[in-house]
Amino acid sequence: MHIAVFSQYHTNPDCPATSRHYALLAQMARAHRITLITTQTWEQQRLTQEFPWIPEGVEMRAAAVPYENRMGVLRRGMSFGHYAAYALREGLRIDKPDVIWGISTPLTAAWAAAQVARWRRVPWVFEVQDLWPSFPIAMGAVPNRQLQQALYRMERTMYQQAQAIVTLSPDMTDYVRGIGQEAKRNPFAPQKVHTLLNGTDLDLAAAATEEAVAALRQAWGLEGKQVILYAGTFGRANNIPLLVEAAIQLATQCPNAVWLFMGHGFYDGLLERASVSYPFIRVVPSQPRHAVFAWFKLADVSVAPFLGLPVLHANSPAKFYDSLAVGTPVIVTNSGWTKDFVEQHHCGWYSPADDAAALAEKLASLFRTPEYLQAAREQGRQIAATEFDRRQIGQVMQHILEAASR
Repeated sequence: MHIAVFSQYHTNPDCPATSRHYALLAQMARAHRITLITTQTWEQQRLTQEFPWIPEGVEMRAAAVPYENRMGVLRRGMSFGHYAAYALREGLRIDKPDVIWGISTPLTAAWAAAQVARWRRVPWVFEVQDLWPSFPIAMGAVPNRQLQQALYRMERTMYQQAQAIVTLSPDMTDYVRGIGQEAKRNPFAPQKVHTLLNGTDLDLAAAATEEAVAALRQAWGLEGKQVILYAGTFGRANNIPLLVEAAIQLATQCPNAVWLFMGHGFYDGLLERASVSYPFIRVVPSQPRHAVFAWFKLADVSVAPFLGLPVLHANSPAKFYDSLAVGTPVIVTNSGWTKDFVEQHHCGWYSPADDAAALAEKLASLFRTPEYLQAAREQGRQIAATEFDRRQIGQVMQHILEAASR
């Protein structure tokens, strides 16, 4: 079977980003022919050279389309449009696929997949990674009301046209199914929508040894410290100011607490200034995917924060899975499925998105009761082993694509 994959952002484990599709494509390429239509954006940001850029057996066509988190709305829109045009052209040039896999974000990447599927008369599967356009609209990036309505219509049409829809969280699934049930024309059945969690690379997590953790702890002077880790994009949606304020308040209660911020993005300047002013705030350079697990294992607790916007409650952040995979409990600030998950499985805690004092108090309470942290560590590691394995997720995704092609 020939699978054409439309994804604007391809990464591998040498990159400072999650590599969900690298793991899934590597597995599928053993059984099927894969053509990946993507961009060169992340290849230039590789931090190491330990992994092939694309998995064995995958054919890649990549456009030179720049993109970075610091871009404004106009430049992002141009980047999205440039890739969509390239993907349309290449999608019509490649050998006819049996099924197309369109991955959003952005929505324009999946739109290009849908157009090629229609013109070439093949089925397509829509993977929803974020709720577009609801997310950029909620963030104020699309103020024009007419454009908002046009994007919502495009989203609804794409859900209707796709042979199957895959989301990364239960809340995303509920959102998409709600659109299908509310559609006045061409409603679609709930069974069309599948939940496949973002997951994590358990093989890479297993390589985070105690020796590697001890070396990091010594190199960064963290012996005897209580470590809180944020690893991910310093983006507008990630509520970084909340963490900085919580760090300042926690310092009076836990003088041995140290916050590590790993990544880059919109709030680079804020964190650099905070790290100069406060010794308990440190900025860690971005790490390749295969190295990040040792940092999670080093931490006593990690945080996965977002702004308190309802559309963000459905998020499925990679840091959430990566942390639990090495047994580090997580504090979440979304009142959606991640809150329910950590409370049900006793592998983390919830703190409100707009309350830095509550977050500081939660951390102080945990550091006073280390037995709670240890119990959550064990619970997180166990649930990750059974539910977060990308090898199992890849098998399910392959079955969905095979069923769609029939």
